[in-house]
Amino acid sequence: MVEITIRGAGIFGLSIAWVCVQRGASVQVIDPNGPAAGSSGGIVGALAPHVPEKWSAKKAFQLESLLMAGPFWQEVDTVGGGQSGYSRKGRLQPITDETALALAHRRAVTGHEHWRDDAVWQVVRAEASPWEPVSPSGWLVYDSLSALIHPRRACEALVMALSAKGVEVQAEGSDKGRVLWATGVAGLQDLTARFAQPVGSGEKGQAALLAYDARDMPQLFAGGVHIIPHSDGTVAVGSTTERYFDSPDQTDEKLDDVITAACAAVPVLADAKVIDRWAGLRPRSHSRAPMLGGWPDRPDHFIANGGFKIGFGMAPKISQVMADLLLDGRDEIPDGFRVEDNL
Repeated sequence: MVEITIRGAGIFGLSIAWVCVQRGASVQVIDPNGPAAGSSGGIVGALAPHVPEKWSAKKAFQLESLLMAGPFWQEVDTVGGGQSGYSRKGRLQPITDETALALAHRRAVTGHEHWRDDAVWQVVRAEASPWEPVSPSGWLVYDSLSALIHPRRACEALVMALSAKGVEVQAEGSDKGRVLWATGVAGLQDLTARFAQPVGSGEKGQAALLAYDARDMPQLFAGGVHIIPHSDGTVAVGSTTERYFDSPDQTDEKLDDVITAACAAVPVLADAKVIDRWAGLRPRSHSRAPMLGGWPDRPDHFIANGGFKIGFGMAPKISQVMADLLLDGRDEIPDGFRVEDNL
């Protein structure tokens, strides 16, 4: 039985632990701060694809991961009895003018080329529904690939599923077997110091939770804001992207601007009460892509970091690829995602 130690109980650490356990490995998860203590404890959870043009290995990897997400989270919820909040209801985006309309039609063609029959990207007429972003052109983009999740609850569901398999998240412990470092912003800072060059950093995000019930509706993206209708009858709006900030975990007027933009885009939210405000640092690698693979100068040590804004969407595929590497020595990490790409 392969022994695996995973340091870090965010989305990467927990999901990789889960797949390793499912494959019969002996796994321990160690995080002194507890599960989802960093950005994985957020509230937005937009699992949204990149636009289907200028196709790349990164977009192909993301597509496969988004298509894997439904069965992945269903199994996690079933085994542990948790509620990840996963739902694939698609996404609506407003089209501003004729130029944007022509671009959207072109993307519908490339969407069919790359997504094939697995999902659609299409131009649809606005119907003046309350749950619809204001569209100056009268047209919207609808894609059926986008899904959503409640990040904090998804991590709780993974913890419950791991516990059902006999694995508890520990505050401390010694390394056993192969060691995976999925330590988020702190890990990027450690790597930057170790290699004396910028490997990555934390970028602040702020989001809010509104008391408005739009469950079973598609998510919206308008005014630069993700508007996510969670299954518990709340709506999350976010997020800011801040490279420079005074406090990493305090909300401020930048979040007020996000809320204002969301209400302008979807007027039905104007009277919704703000019930939670969240701020945290998201781990952004130097290359902006997830950073995966062996630690260059530490045998039997591995890294999974840099989820940034797409960590939850990438998690099902990343957990599979990293389990392949940890358990079988099989390296199927795509170019651009390797640790070396950030050094």
